[in-house]
Amino acid sequence: MTVNNSIQAITDTARPARVAFIVSHPIQYYAPLHERMARRTDLAVKVFFTWHSGKQAELDRGFKREISWDLPLLDGYEHELVPNTSSDPGTHHFLGLRNPTLVARVLAWKPHIVHVTGWAWFSHLQALYHLKKAGIPVIFRGDSHLLDPTTHHWRALLKRVVLGRVYRWPSAFLYTGKANARYYKTFGVTNERLFYCPHSVDVSRFALNANESESAAAEWRLQLRLEPEDCVVLFAGKLERKKCPVQLITAVLKINLPHLKLLIVGDGELETEIAALAATSPQRILRLPFQNQSKMPIVYRMADIFVLPSLYQETWGLAVNEALACGRPVLVSDRVGCAEDVIESSCGFLFSWSQPDQLERLLKHFGENKKQLLDMQDAAKIRAWRFDLVETERHMMDCIGQVLRLSTASASQDGLKQRRRKERQR
Repeated sequence: MTVNNSIQAITDTARPARVAFIVSHPIQYYAPLHERMARRTDLAVKVFFTWHSGKQAELDRGFKREISWDLPLLDGYEHELVPNTSSDPGTHHFLGLRNPTLVARVLAWKPHIVHVTGWAWFSHLQALYHLKKAGIPVIFRGDSHLLDPTTHHWRALLKRVVLGRVYRWPSAFLYTGKANARYYKTFGVTNERLFYCPHSVDVSRFALNANESESAAAEWRLQLRLEPEDCVVLFAGKLERKKCPVQLITAVLKINLPHLKLLIVGDGELETEIAALAATSPQRILRLPFQNQSKMPIVYRMADIFVLPSLYQETWGLAVNEALACGRPVLVSDRVGCAEDVIESSCGFLFSWSQPDQLERLLKHFGENKKQLLDMQDAAKIRAWRFDLVETERHMMDCIGQVLRLSTASASQDGLKQRRRKERQR
């Protein structure tokens, strides 16, 4: 029996399963998944936004600027913006999402199952609790891990106590990879409630018109006075301390290879510091401001290798997926959430922050062996498809089907017990 058939059999042969999603705002990685799932005949999908609906530019605290994505993020699925009463709305603090009518609106839609993204905001935590009380099965999705440097003992103990309780409420957990699974198990989640569901990007969008994107990238390289023989290392993202762009620049500048160039793309809190460093060697450290989504398939192809050197709070690193989808090998820190799952020797490299000189040694190796990177491009493209939207949808549907089966069986048992009690009372 296929997942498609099993879900319709579980609910009603005439009605699709109703799946509600609770998420803070339209996210460029999640919206295509919502659209795909809304096209299914065995599902009815509605997304409830608890912060904003993406219809106007919003301040991105990481980029330190207002962002309005240039791809449609609301097309193809039903959605609703739930009023947020927070005095300081946003996902940057616990009370940034306060939506008094959230649970009532979700229940009024009569879902069979609810998918909640993240617990660290007032409204999402409240939804987890009240949906559990209402008997609605909840699937929880997050991507936290324990790879970051150790926090204060008292804070870790408090978190263990709080999450040990909170994580009793969901019926199932979608884990993105091995590090995320270990995290859940640390806080008492059993294997029976864990379902693999990888983080993904729309690989086809990055692979589409690849030849045109390669030509545009080559032209852009010329405009930046990059030579064909240059080995270009790319960092693209928010210029934040946790992502370590300054350490990356420092490592490149230590290497006496004129044809090893670093391209930094993005905005953020470290702009001034990075601009000053780049000015010391403008031929080797190049800068571009934030580039919107439609330009990223070209940006990645300007490079010979993409680097994500984050030290902490990099729960996954979807830029790695995007770079692979553009056929570019990657170099990733061992503190990045995706490292264990995505990186293979055929298309990428790992370095450890416990041995900081590894980063410099690897960069020097690339500068001296650019052909190796060129030879890895096909493998990178192939690897990217393992983390495509189709894979995420498939695993999510498997989880939905199994949770609905258990929920239906449990409801049947409860109904049988009630009938027996009534019979005994007669």
